[in-house]
Amino acid sequence: MGSLLVQWLLSAVALLIVSKIVPGFHVEGLWPALIASLVIGLLNATVGLVLKIITFPLSIVTLGLFLLVINGLMILVASSIVRGFIVRGFFPAFWGAVVLALLGMVIRAVAKDA
Repeated sequence: MGSLLVQWLLSAVALLIVSKIVPGFHVEGLWPALIASLVIGLLNATVGLVLKIITFPLSIVTLGLFLLVINGLMILVASSIVRGFIVRGFFPAFWGAVVLALLGMVIRAVAKDA
């Protein structure tokens, strides 16, 4: 349970970092980041999973890069749900998904070593 809370907090911090890097991607504080990371996780576990299954052939052809498009769409949907989490269009959502994926790799590598 503690590990899940740490992952949730790290995801929220990653969203805050992305908001400083990607133009058009804005998070108004830690609470909106926590809620947004929860909503993004739930969307990825439900709607995102269905979309990833449906678009599996396209993901194979694009060597998995299409998954970033799906993640960007989930971020865009989450921004329409969560107050204080603002993404101004598809391209900021896409680049936010790219940066979040890179940050996720770094976080997992650091957590694995610790």
